[in-house]
Amino acid sequence: MHLEYFQMIDRILDLNTVEKTITVESHVPTESTIFEGHFPGYPIMPGVLLIEAMAQTSGWLLVALMKFERMPFLAAVKEAKMRGFVAPGETLTIDASLVHEGSGYAITEARIRVGGKLRSNSTLTFSHVPFPNPDLRGHMDAVAKRIGFPQQALQT
Repeated sequence: MHLEYFQMIDRILDLNTVEKTITVESHVPTESTIFEGHFPGYPIMPGVLLIEAMAQTSGWLLVALMKFERMPFLAAVKEAKMRGFVAPGETLTIDASLVHEGSGYAITEARIRVGGKLRSNSTLTFSHVPFPNPDLRGHMDAVAKRIGFPQQALQT
């Protein structure tokens, strides 16, 4: 996880385009300027960054399901629940599943667990459009390689 660059996903553990599910892993850094103010003496990961991690996980699922032809953008967050704190140094397991897709929108359910215990969950809505420019598509290709996006997912 590189918080300062909003790179929340470290690696894809499982991507199933038939079942329309994804599981990823993310290691919360032990030190970050975010923790200096959130909160002094009791650092915890901000809830908005937990939502971002769930959104990015869902986004990678959608990219796979759309065969890397369209770019998902977070459009709405519904029912986001913070069920426990996430501390520096913890490893997040984040999973998402597609609930609905149609008319240029997709809805996912996402969950964050630490050590098997649920820490956060949300229903997320995305719009999706063709990649707006080649630079963004190139960036996404590079990130996909870094996090272990399974290329065979595009061939099913």
